[in-house]
Amino acid sequence: MKYQETLQGLLLDDPIRMKALCAIQSLKLNDGWIGAGFVRDAVWDHLHGYKQVQISGDVDVVWFDSERCNPAHDSDLEERLCQRFPEFDFSVKNQARMHQRNGNLPYLSTENALLYWPETATAIAVRIGETNFLEIIAPYGLDELFELRLRPTPPFEREKLNIFRQRVARKGWMERYPKLQFIIPE
Repeated sequence: MKYQETLQGLLLDDPIRMKALCAIQSLKLNDGWIGAGFVRDAVWDHLHGYKQVQISGDVDVVWFDSERCNPAHDSDLEERLCQRFPEFDFSVKNQARMHQRNGNLPYLSTENALLYWPETATAIAVRIGETNFLEIIAPYGLDELFELRLRPTPPFEREKLNIFRQRVARKGWMERYPKLQFIIPE
């Protein structure tokens, strides 16, 4: 995958993000990853020359276990993580139940769930694998992320396009990252 080594290097050189990744690895979650802004912001900050010291926003922990779909289980994991690592604002979501909230068919895995996230540059997750190698899932690839293209995923190109537009405005990405190209499909 193009840009994979670059992303791995960025994250490996970031002690704060590596601490969060180690925290998630210690939970041994089934199909567990950290995604969304955790990855996106690291790359966009780097490409804009920003020296990011803290992680802005929450740390999105995503995992998949169809046997543990109770939201209370996610809340318990969040509480445990926040007690051990109070410097992070963890948000834990079992993707085996998130299809209900999003009005989709059931997801098959964490990677499958990422297909239904709003932006291609956000539909990326990372983890420290069993061999301590930094693994990446990016169902839409890494090109959009590294080439600073802000584009909706296919599920958000038509009926949900307003949701995508509202997210972009609410998050202030175009102001924070002026090199971004805002791409709406015709």
